[in-house]
Amino acid sequence: MFTRENLPLETSSLGVLVLLITGFELFPYGAPDHRVHAMDFFLGFGHEALIAVCALMIAGQGIVRTGALEPIGRYLSRLWAVSPGISLLLTLVVGAGLSAFVNNVPIVVLLLPILISISLKTGKSASGILMPMGFATLTGGMSTTIGTSTNLLVISVATDLGLRRFDMFDFFLPASIAGGIAIVYLWLLAPRLLPNRQALRDDTSPRLFFAHLLIEDDNPCVGQTLSEVTEQTGQNLTITEIRRGPNSILKPIPNLIINAGDRIGIWDTPINLKEFENVLAAKLYTGGDPVDEDHPLSADDQKIAEIIVTQSSPLEGRSLSQTRFSETYQLATLALNRPGRTIRTLTDRVSDVRLRIGDILLVQGSGEKITALKLAGDHLVLDATSDLPHTRKASLALMIISAIVTVAAVGLMPIAISAVCGVLLMLLTRCLSWQDAASALSTPVIMIVVASLALGKALLATGGADYLAQVFVAIAADASAPVTLSGLMLIMAVLTNIVSNNAAAVIGTPIAVNIASQLGLPAEPFVLAVLFGANMSYATPMAYKTNLLVMNAGGYHFSDFLKVGIPLMVIMWICLSFILPALYGL
Repeated sequence: MFTRENLPLETSSLGVLVLLITGFELFPYGAPDHRVHAMDFFLGFGHEALIAVCALMIAGQGIVRTGALEPIGRYLSRLWAVSPGISLLLTLVVGAGLSAFVNNVPIVVLLLPILISISLKTGKSASGILMPMGFATLTGGMSTTIGTSTNLLVISVATDLGLRRFDMFDFFLPASIAGGIAIVYLWLLAPRLLPNRQALRDDTSPRLFFAHLLIEDDNPCVGQTLSEVTEQTGQNLTITEIRRGPNSILKPIPNLIINAGDRIGIWDTPINLKEFENVLAAKLYTGGDPVDEDHPLSADDQKIAEIIVTQSSPLEGRSLSQTRFSETYQLATLALNRPGRTIRTLTDRVSDVRLRIGDILLVQGSGEKITALKLAGDHLVLDATSDLPHTRKASLALMIISAIVTVAAVGLMPIAISAVCGVLLMLLTRCLSWQDAASALSTPVIMIVVASLALGKALLATGGADYLAQVFVAIAADASAPVTLSGLMLIMAVLTNIVSNNAAAVIGTPIAVNIASQLGLPAEPFVLAVLFGANMSYATPMAYKTNLLVMNAGGYHFSDFLKVGIPLMVIMWICLSFILPALYGL
């Protein structure tokens, strides 16, 4: 169910949860004194791991909303003009370093506009830098307990199983060694493996132009209502205004009678404008001149920009018509690009499509409207500038997020408690509003965490985890401990690119503990093998949400992820297969 593209992840998660609760309610499992109750599967909604994940998502939103990381973006943007090679390396290191403490979605959201802007200004394709940047944040995220939701889940489940709680930097050493090698690969080799891809901005989607249709004295439309005139064009005529006389502007109501000398204001593609001119036997004007070779259509102050649907975007899961996007922002949507799909233009009823994370909208409007959309901070807008939101609360938000990390790192409080305290501070200091906090929460993330925890509990309670561990040990036969650990990590790495990484992590953790128990070995390295393997979401675009973001922004194909992601996965797997046994004496 988790692999079905046409089934939303949150729906799949709810389906799994319903199957578990109804199955265990109708067919009870266990003895009467220690029966597995169906209500136990709801405990994930109050689990420490989910609380920590949600609190950190909200705190990360505070970083984005206040522009706390903007100085870093500004510095990287200036450095690219001096030395592109060193700048790429520094971008990868910064992205990985920040992702160790902040969810990597805000990091990618910060870096995408900067790198897109650089590619536009230099005239070079962005495809050589966007995917390496996205993968760098994934490698950095696996180095601390709070780097990704996957890490938090694995550690929480392992603690529930009786293992000691991992501290913030307990596995930083193996992750940083393998991650360092991965950064070198992403810096030197990955850009050479990637072909020059053209993003949506460079396609041939139609642009919109505003013009007037002049209705002369002998025009057959004189005396007709506006609705009758529209019917002649097959209801395709989009009228914005009617100019009558030197100073009168009328609203385009259906029963308005057309008079001689009226100028009908329309907004459409050049092909459609010329077609309307012929169908209505009118003359097309732009400004004060008729449209001809000497006076072509022009769109003064009209700019093209891209809007990426991100996890916290108000567009996620909704259509443009539902959000009244055009009316609210006064922007025209020209095209929609979805990963793995062909471009849909404005003639395909883009406004009715339910949008997903990673979708890119090509919009057109005045420079003022596009700037206003960027400054509002609700959407990730890519255009020819790298303006980033920045407020006087930025330093305060940075201090709060640093305090969250520090308090958890030194062991004063668990991350779930410190993160919730940090969220309260951000709300009290107005770094965030409650609306911002609500938009930061992702329903798919919440549901997959709860469903994964329920699956893990079911595996433990029924002995399923122990059975799978026995099967794995039997298949491994007399293999050494390092080989067994390496095999487990590889299975998790493959699984995480097919299903949700959180599901793979939570299901794999109890199996790893049982494998270690049957082999009479310490459980920690096997739990880390699951953690690292579940974080290797490199080989497919749907493996992680940031992959979808960079896929469309860079115009990548599915094969590009295989070409770059599989070697990266192999590099990380081989490195950690040597490092973990060496560190834990296996």
